[in-house]
Amino acid sequence: MEGSTLLLAGTAVTIGFIHTIVGPDHYLPFIVMGEARRWSIRKTMFITFLCGVGHVLSSIVVGFIGIAAGISLSKLEFLEGFRGNIAAWLLITFGLVYMLISLRTLYRKRRHAHSHTHSNGTAHVHEHDHFSGHSHIHLTDKKNLTPWILFLIFVLGPCEPLIPILMYPAAESNISGVVLVSLLFSAVTIATMMGVVMAFRLGLSHINLKPLERYVNVIAGATIAISGLAIQFLGL
Repeated sequence: MEGSTLLLAGTAVTIGFIHTIVGPDHYLPFIVMGEARRWSIRKTMFITFLCGVGHVLSSIVVGFIGIAAGISLSKLEFLEGFRGNIAAWLLITFGLVYMLISLRTLYRKRRHAHSHTHSNGTAHVHEHDHFSGHSHIHLTDKKNLTPWILFLIFVLGPCEPLIPILMYPAAESNISGVVLVSLLFSAVTIATMMGVVMAFRLGLSHINLKPLERYVNVIAGATIAISGLAIQFLGL
């Protein structure tokens, strides 16, 4: 492998790893939703993998179209930034809506007492809630939409650092370099996402989360919304 190709490969691997680690949106949604929806680790990892593929593949397609059409790097970066804004606001919206629905569900599941006095003078108190036969969250359970919503958000969410390192070998008509960068960046990004999610899921399995069980969906929605806010306003 030539020195320039080796440098290119190392850059793709390094940027792919750092880009994923410093972006909490790459793994927090899967960690918190896996816990909230009680997905198995296998299902969590499969959803993470699919979203990761959609995430990197969309930017690769954009990059390849840009290369083929001769679009400048600045225009491609503008497009990726625009896609990033859409994805961030979708993540914020999804998190807030999920949190609000979860709060409403939590409120409706509150148990409270009513006292009754019968005609014979006997009085008794009984407890009930207003959630009988209606104990699911429509946003996520009705048609199991959560994985598809996450997939759509990740397809729209760009891998912004990928475009510049794709354009470098393309400018030198180095097609093998373009393919190499695409494959390495994608593999490292997806592997890092899955590795972090797996580590957290395994770690959380050894922690007693029973006291937080009632609030886990609220926490999940808030965490996803905060991840989106971090992307939009902190540039993570």
